[in-house]
Amino acid sequence: MALDFDNRTAMITGGASGMGLLSGQELAKQGAKVVLLDVNEEGLAQAAESIRSSGGKVLTFKTDIRKFPEVEAAEKKAIETFGSVDILINAAGGMSGRCCNNCTSFEKLPIEVIDWGLDVNLRGTLYCCRAVLAGMMERKCGVIITFGSVTGEQGGGGPAVDYSAEKSAMRGLTKSLAIVGAPHGVRACCVIPGPVLTRPSMANMKTLLGRAAEPIELVNFILYLCSDKAAFITGSSHVIDGGRLLLQ
Repeated sequence: MALDFDNRTAMITGGASGMGLLSGQELAKQGAKVVLLDVNEEGLAQAAESIRSSGGKVLTFKTDIRKFPEVEAAEKKAIETFGSVDILINAAGGMSGRCCNNCTSFEKLPIEVIDWGLDVNLRGTLYCCRAVLAGMMERKCGVIITFGSVTGEQGGGGPAVDYSAEKSAMRGLTKSLAIVGAPHGVRACCVIPGPVLTRPSMANMKTLLGRAAEPIELVNFILYLCSDKAAFITGSSHVIDGGRLLLQ
C-alpha cells in the first residue's frame, strides 16, 4: 500500500537494528526523512548507509535513551536539520535478563538488571515521548508509536517479571498521550507484537497460525498507523501475535 510521508520526519529509537532499522528503511522509501537513535554507533553508520544508498535522507545520533539530555539534544538537532519531528517510533527495548546476560528467576535477579529494564523499556520511552510532544502539539501534527509485548498481556515468569510490567505500562502511556495530544492533532498508538523473527529463537514460540511474524508484517502495520490513512485511530493498542494469546 502506497503511503505518503513526503515532508514528514520520523525519529526512531533502536534504529540500528531490528524493527527500528526496518521501520526507518521503509519510511525513507516512502518519502520520510529519518532520524535514527541507538547506542550502537557502528550499527547506526551501517543503517545510515543502507538508507542513503537507496536515496533516502537520514540523520543518526548515538543516544542512550536513559539519559534525557541526550534524547533532547537529538530531537533539537533533528528539528534544526529537517524542520520538525512528526513521527516517533519507540522501538528500543528488550527483556532485561536476556539483554544483560542474566536470566535468573526474578526473586534472584540483580537489582541492576531490573533497573536496566525499567530504564530502557519504561523511562527511556517516557523520555522520548516527553522530548517530542511539545513540538508536535505546537505544530498541530504528530504520531507516537509505543511498543508493548504479548508478555505484557499474558504475564511472564522467571526473568520476565519486570519486562511484563514495563510492557504492560505501554497501554496506559499510549492512552494518556492520546488524551493529551488529541486537542493538538497528535495521535498515539501501541503495537503489541507476538514472536517476530528479529531473532531465530522467536521461531520456537507457538502461535495459532503456527509461525512467527516476519518483521515486515509488523512494520507495514506501523507505517499504516503513522500515515494519514489512520487519522481516526488514537489511544488504541493493537495485538499482532498470530493468535498466540488465544492459546492460553
